[in-house]
Amino acid sequence: MVDTPVTQLSSHQSISIPPLESGDRLSRQEFERRYQAMPEVKKAELVEGVVYVASPLRFRSHAQPHGNIMGWLWNYTVATPKVELGDNPTVRLDLDNEVQPDAVLLIAGGRSHLSVDDYIEGATELVVEVAASSAANDLHDKKKVYRRSGVQEYIFWQTFDNKLDRFSLQQGEYVALTADTDGIIQS
Repeated sequence: MVDTPVTQLSSHQSISIPPLESGDRLSRQEFERRYQAMPEVKKAELVEGVVYVASPLRFRSHAQPHGNIMGWLWNYTVATPKVELGDNPTVRLDLDNEVQPDAVLLIAGGRSHLSVDDYIEGATELVVEVAASSAANDLHDKKKVYRRSGVQEYIFWQTFDNKLDRFSLQQGEYVALTADTDGIIQS
């Protein structure tokens, strides 16, 4: 049973804030209100107005691959001027989509910016999702949202299938990037 946070209005009135639950259809404003009232929830996203509350993460199918991605992106970041790396940041894409990708890269002065309350607003240059149980959502609805929002590159690692997909936004559509004859993928 989930305890419902209560906000005091006066000495005689109070408002209960409903818990955030997967499948809820909410505005971004209501999503943020409920999310902030539930500090025990570590990851929740709003995709096309639908709430997704993440399951607990397993080590080999998510945490370890996530750590490897972060190490790879950190190396790239320290070698590339004006590139910033984020681990599980909240990204406000539009009024119906507030996501929390596993990793993002953004360019200082690029397509996105930081809000007054320190959240990313707009499409980052790169989004990475490590997916075990969330593969269906990440490869379909979230991929559409990232494409429509203008995320330039999307890396999607399906750990159960041991498959890594890399997409580049070209003329408004995601195109799968493939390795050249030397096995190198360039973007």
